[in-house]
Amino acid sequence: MEPKKNILFIINPTSGIGRTRIVEGKLRRKLDKTKFDYEVAYTDHAHHGVTIAKEASEKGVDIVVSVGGDGSANDVAQALAHTNTMMGIIPVGSGNGLAHYLKIPEGINNAIRVLNRTKVRRIDTASMNGKLFVSIAGLGFDALVAEKFQRSKLRGFFSYCKIAAIEFIRYRCFEYTITFNGKELKRKSTMISLANSDQYGYNARISPKACIDDGYLDLCIIHKMPLAMSIFVIPRLFLHNAHHSRYVEIYKVKEAKLRCEQPVSSHIDGDADGRIEEAIIKVHPLSLNIIVP
Repeated sequence: MEPKKNILFIINPTSGIGRTRIVEGKLRRKLDKTKFDYEVAYTDHAHHGVTIAKEASEKGVDIVVSVGGDGSANDVAQALAHTNTMMGIIPVGSGNGLAHYLKIPEGINNAIRVLNRTKVRRIDTASMNGKLFVSIAGLGFDALVAEKFQRSKLRGFFSYCKIAAIEFIRYRCFEYTITFNGKELKRKSTMISLANSDQYGYNARISPKACIDDGYLDLCIIHKMPLAMSIFVIPRLFLHNAHHSRYVEIYKVKEAKLRCEQPVSSHIDGDADGRIEEAIIKVHPLSLNIIVP
C-alpha cells in the first residue's frame, strides 16, 4: 500500500459566488482519507496564495489545491511551476477557464473525485514580463474589462457581460507593433491575447486550437471592427469558431514582443495587471504538474 500523500487546500473565500464556504464540509465527507492527509488554509489578501503554496512546496507537501477561480489557480501555479509538487483545482470561481479546458468538473464533489484518482498531466506555463500565466494573458479590451470586473461588487457571467458591453461601445483601439518568429507586424487592434489554453472561461474560446502542452502559445490579434459587426464576431467565442473570423489573426509562437503607442490595460489569467507599453512573452514547456480527470 502506497504511503499517504500530504495535500493542502488553499481556499480563496472571496472567489466566485460563495461556494467556497461549503468546501471544508465536502472535503470531510468526500476526500479519500486512505490516500491523503490534508490541511486547509485561507487566503486573506490578494496573491496570498502564492506565499502559502510556495511555503507548502518547500516543506515537501505533495499536492497543493487551488479552491477558487482562475486568479487563485494562477497564484498556486506561480509557486509550483518548475517544482515536483502537484497542483489540483476545485473550480468555484466565476469563469474557471483553466478547469474548463482541462475538463475538471465544477461540481465540488466531482472535483474532489478527480483529486482522489490523482491522474497527473504535465503542462506548459508562460510568462508576460516575467509574470507567470497558465491560460491566457493579454493587452487591450479584455484587460480593461478585467479591471472593471475586478472593482465590481457583482460577480458572475451576467455582470461580466454587462461590463463588456458598456466598455465595447466606447473602447478606442491602439496601434501595436508585434514581433515574433523573425517578423514584425503593425496592427490597430481591439486586443491581443496570448493563449496557452483555448478559453477565458464561461466556455468562451478565443483560440479553439490552442494546446496547453505543445510548447507554443497562440498569439491572437483581434482587429478593430465596426460596432455592428461585433454582434456576429462575439458569438463566435461561444460557438468555438472565432479563429474563422476575418477580424482574428492567430499565430503559433514560443516568444513574442508587443509594443503599444501608449500604456494599455494588461491582464494575467483574467486578473488585471496594470497598464504597460511593452510585453515580453515566453513559453515554459512542461513546467507544471497538474491533476486532471
